[in-house]
Amino acid sequence: MKYGTLLVIDDNPSILTALKICLSYTFERILTLPRPDTAPMLLQQEQVDLILLDMNFSLGVNSGQDGLLWLRTFRRLHAHIPVVLITAFADVQLAIKGLKSGAADFVTKPWDNDELIRVLKDAIDNNTEVATLENFENDYIRKVVDKCHGNISRAAEMLGITRQTLYAKLKR
Repeated sequence: MKYGTLLVIDDNPSILTALKICLSYTFERILTLPRPDTAPMLLQQEQVDLILLDMNFSLGVNSGQDGLLWLRTFRRLHAHIPVVLITAFADVQLAIKGLKSGAADFVTKPWDNDELIRVLKDAIDNNTEVATLENFENDYIRKVVDKCHGNISRAAEMLGITRQTLYAKLKR
């Protein structure tokens, strides 16, 4: 059985090609992007089941901060899509930061093909758990607030609740 759609974001064209070849028997579709800044628009247009995200995109900077920033962005905008981080400049602290920021897992370059496939499958399989009603509600509320560009009064009106109730729900 093949898994759905994988989005791979890495600034190295050779890595994108290698991953496409390596994962073509595991995924129905593999979308690739050389930069993460075009991903939010793509994610609005495409049904993606998993994101494999490189940690470094700034030339000469290997801190992983680019990847952590984009991880948080994807988790905020598309909390239902698991994100697996990949980097050649791995250290334990970076992995821990990534996992605490919501990454499903962490892979180092060069990768072992079988291990990479296992990690990616696990990320999707573990994500198919039923979301709690509270998580579902929180995600929906965030989307409404984002749609209203942070206008709490308008968001509360759209949700049919008071501003005070919305504030309380946002604090959770």
